Amino acid sequence: MAACIDGVFRKDLQDSILKSKVLLVGAGGIGCEILKNLVLTGFTDIEIIDLDTIDVSNLNRQFLFHKQHVGKSKSSVARETALTFNPDVKIVSYHDSITSSDYGVSFFKKFSLVLNALDNRAARNHVNRMCLASDVPLVESGTAGYYGQVEFIKKGLTQCYECLPKAPQKTFPGCTIRNTPSEPIHCIVWSKHLFNQLFGEEDPDQDVSPDTADPEASSEVGQNSESNAKGNVERVSTRLWAQSCGYDAEKLFTKLFHEDIKYLLTMDNLWKTRRAPTPLDWKNLPDVVAGCSKDKSDEHVLKDQQKWSIAKCSDVFSNALKNLSKNLDNLRIKNPNDHLVWDKDDQDAMDFVAACANIRSYIFGIPQKSRFDIKSMAGNIIPAIATTNAIIAGVVVLHAFRIIKNDLESCKSVYLRPKPNPRNELLVPEKILNKPNQKCYVCAPTPSAALAVDTTKMTIAELEEIVLKNRLNMIAPDVMVDGKGIVLISSEEGETEANNDKVLADLGVKDGAILKVDDFQQNYSLTVTVVHREKPSGRTEGPDFLVVADENDLRPKEEKINVQDNGENNQDKPSTSNGQISQVEDDDDIEEVEVDDEVKPVQEQPLIKKRKTEVPSDESPSNKKRKTSDTTDDKNNTNGDDVIADNKDHNNIDVDNDDDDICIVDNNSDVETSNGSTIKQKTLQKRHRESSDDECQIVFDDGDDDSDDKNAVPVKKTNSGE
Repeated sequence: MAACIDGVFRKDLQDSILKSKVLLVGAGGIGCEILKNLVLTGFTDIEIIDLDTIDVSNLNRQFLFHKQHVGKSKSSVARETALTFNPDVKIVSYHDSITSSDYGVSFFKKFSLVLNALDNRAARNHVNRMCLASDVPLVESGTAGYYGQVEFIKKGLTQCYECLPKAPQKTFPGCTIRNTPSEPIHCIVWSKHLFNQLFGEEDPDQDVSPDTADPEASSEVGQNSESNAKGNVERVSTRLWAQSCGYDAEKLFTKLFHEDIKYLLTMDNLWKTRRAPTPLDWKNLPDVVAGCSKDKSDEHVLKDQQKWSIAKCSDVFSNALKNLSKNLDNLRIKNPNDHLVWDKDDQDAMDFVAACANIRSYIFGIPQKSRFDIKSMAGNIIPAIATTNAIIAGVVVLHAFRIIKNDLESCKSVYLRPKPNPRNELLVPEKILNKPNQKCYVCAPTPSAALAVDTTKMTIAELEEIVLKNRLNMIAPDVMVDGKGIVLISSEEGETEANNDKVLADLGVKDGAILKVDDFQQNYSLTVTVVHREKPSGRTEGPDFLVVADENDLRPKEEKINVQDNGENNQDKPSTSNGQISQVEDDDDIEEVEVDDEVKPVQEQPLIKKRKTEVPSDESPSNKKRKTSDTTDDKNNTNGDDVIADNKDHNNIDVDNDDDDICIVDNNSDVETSNGSTIKQKTLQKRHRESSDDECQIVFDDGDDDSDDKNAVPVKKTNSGE
């Protein structure tokens, strides 16, 4: 197309476009836009891979698909539609998962560059590692509502996708969900658990009955009711009980929203500082919506955005219950062990969760939500905007141009903002490339990590599934105890199955043990040092283990802080002004070491300590930030967290570090020193550092669920100086 027309591009870029081979991973909202741009630009050799099929909900923003394509492979249909733009392009499509062993290092090495348009973190981590292993440039992209980001990743040149920690998907304690909800999301999670208890795959961890094992509960809990050894209200099976009463709506409602609530009220300690819940009576339900007049019509409000009264919720609950029970019966005609799967796009399943969530919210005095809001929260969805996808896809292809021209230094991260910044920019680029994190346990020269865990409790199966696969994002790990030759885990099926139920200590994995972990599918090796700790996170909630990039970060805080009075300190760690380690740079969902000051993770920088001395009492200090013209300390402060303000008389003035951008401008103010002499001062107004704008540093996805990353949440870096 454009590259085939002389004069559109410079000759060198034109030739590079025609010779390049591109892999596009993902054919969703961003993927469709990128494929269209690639074809119209003139790229002639493209391969695209996506495991998903087309859903009706995709059609509002994935413009390569139409109604007749629903149910078909995304990658296949995207290829067919793109070929109508330019039949001369060679496009190969794969309806498969990129994490499959069929797509190894040799597969990735075929391409000039890889463009990511994925909707989940696990697949992104995998592509990141494969591109590092094959040394192929990667362009990562994503959107969330009106926010977007494009990031260039190249081994040894930039930070990789896993260099900095990302916000984990939020989870909630079971006792909060079952006993003391305080937010709408708590009621939504409870309702999804109830769906699974009645119609889905039963999971004991998703019990919806009151939890008398709650540590806050009174010792006299439920005197009129019996609880089992685990502290739960005894039910043989929620589903069996529901089936025995024919999924009768009134009986289920009474049990869930009246009897169980009355039982919760017997846990008197829970309600000493909380609003007590109010049991509901099926035959006497309020028919008004809080904050709304019953006489006002909702004709101007979209159906899904209307708020339901509790009476309306009970009707929706009853109808959904009836339809879902019929669907379950129909499934079990073919397979007695079959079950339903909750889907936000299933009318009855979504109605059931929305009704139950609002009823429970009302009981606990929590604001109720519309069906639309509950659908977004239940699916962990940030609504997708087609225009955002199109803008980000355009930036991705511009990055592709720079990469194939080998102009890598120009491939800086770009952030799309919903509003212009003070420079009137919507697309805000970084000032420089983000350098690799030397502690990253994925792209560091010798990847290593420390695992703090109770070696007498964690089993080998838990090590494999929870730590290596879920937290460290491996696909098929092999694990050996270094120096002993003991194979703990093998990727060969059945080879180490006998080890699964054994705890780490039984196989010689104790404090100080070193594990050699290899994932040949990802061409990735990691050295893990085991540190025995009963409660590594120091918290009553959360995971039973901790993973960090450096074993030293597991030491008690007072051992890590070794700052002398003369200002000398450890130069190898980023620090705050008091010399404390501010944050452990670890992976996506891994817990952080708790410290007093929470700061944004930074790359390794020489530590610079803030020093302060008293200003003579007879001279009022200026409210401006000052620095003497004679000081030379700031020469070495290229990107530190603190700034030294020093003068030749060593009367140091404390410098506020809240501003992200600082430049030095002269003023004519004088400061009188203790010996009566006067020196000229300069005002520190703003100090420059990377990412000077108040944009959001986000890594978001575009996927298939009305939003485009199920895990992503915008995290704003607010510039207090602007």
